[in-house]
Amino acid sequence: MGLLRLALNIVLGPPVVLLALISAAAGVAALQGRHSLRWDLLTHFAPVWLAGALLAGLFALLLFGGMTRLLVLALTGVGVVAGGALMAPELTRSAGPRAGPDAPGQLKIIQFNVWNHNSEIARTIDWMAAERPDLVILEETTPAFRRALEARTGWRSVCRDCEVMIYSPRQMTRGYVSAEPAVGPLAHAIFHDVEGAFDVVGVHDAWPTDGNDQQRQEARLARALDELPRERTILAGDFNSTPWSFARRDWDSAFRLIRRDRALFTWPAGKVLARRMSLPFAILPIDHVYAGPAWATVDIHRGPSLGSDHYPLVATLAPVEPPPATLDDATARPGSGR
Repeated sequence: MGLLRLALNIVLGPPVVLLALISAAAGVAALQGRHSLRWDLLTHFAPVWLAGALLAGLFALLLFGGMTRLLVLALTGVGVVAGGALMAPELTRSAGPRAGPDAPGQLKIIQFNVWNHNSEIARTIDWMAAERPDLVILEETTPAFRRALEARTGWRSVCRDCEVMIYSPRQMTRGYVSAEPAVGPLAHAIFHDVEGAFDVVGVHDAWPTDGNDQQRQEARLARALDELPRERTILAGDFNSTPWSFARRDWDSAFRLIRRDRALFTWPAGKVLARRMSLPFAILPIDHVYAGPAWATVDIHRGPSLGSDHYPLVATLAPVEPPPATLDDATARPGSGR
């Protein structure tokens, strides 16, 4: 047994130590993303650094002994603490008010980057139609996809051929397609229900590796939201930004809307890496749904893999019910100040 453990230390020790070292170093460096967009790039992969550290620690406990085990376990501890510090705020934050499955006035929303290389257009459209949504926000649609979707469903849209499409079986009023077209795609529509008017905004942001493009898009979006009544506004899109990112947290605060998804991993799905290789699971939660405080979340979940490199999100919202009337409310006299 001693010789076997020695052999394992010699053969597997260096790669496991390297895995633990990379995971710990990347996790610690990502914490500097609070002060730098460059370092913030590492925060998007916080689950990878955490998983790498835990995997290295498991190898150390099962296979190694002596100094190799101690070194790997020490690095594992650093990686777990750093990864946990990055991910904990997302797992502990409030995702807004909740409502039961029988809540009145429900609104079903699909957010989906359908991908301009989608290999299953008919199946994707069939799934959307079967979901019977009230709102559909789509990115990377092609003219062929749009025409097929419209023919199959009869849904209306705010424009015929935008990069971000807002579809619905409901009547809508077009707002604007993009306040600053050079910055990136954004669409806006106005809907009405029994509670009154509400605004819907769809976006598709650049990757965080594309210079400062993503930050310019987020700033433009924040300015656009400032022009809308926040209480009932709904925002959805492919943000190419994960909730562990310090920049994402800052923009979440700036938007003054409540992000309703919590660590729902949506990328990659299907074949990626030049459409030749599939990963067994998604590693980045980069699609998001926000809503103002007048909306309660009934449900939000990830849809199936449908020929895109993203998974769809399906969210169901309902108006927040007013608090029950009290005796004081019933007996308060007009003009009494109560």
